[in-house]
Amino acid sequence: MTGGTGRVAVRLRVDLIACDGRGLCAEALPELITLDDWGFPITVDRLVPPRLLADARETVRACPRLALRLDRLRSRWSRNPVTTGPAADGGDSRT
Repeated sequence: MTGGTGRVAVRLRVDLIACDGRGLCAEALPELITLDDWGFPITVDRLVPPRLLADARETVRACPRLALRLDRLRSRWSRNPVTTGPAADGGDSRT
């Protein structure tokens, strides 16, 4: 979904199965990610603000377990996101 400014709506997602709870993502992007009592990330359920999009992309790239991804929303009416990032194919590309 883009607005009149050409911005794309993006949501940050965490694959909790792939995550091992190192907490690096929360250090890199504290505006969108907090940690639970066991060190696993909790993301806010809202769109990534445009001012944080570059930081969110870098955080996704830096995840050592490839457990983060950015879902780009196609349109306001579509529930099927377009997934980008290392975990987009559902598997760990390092294996």
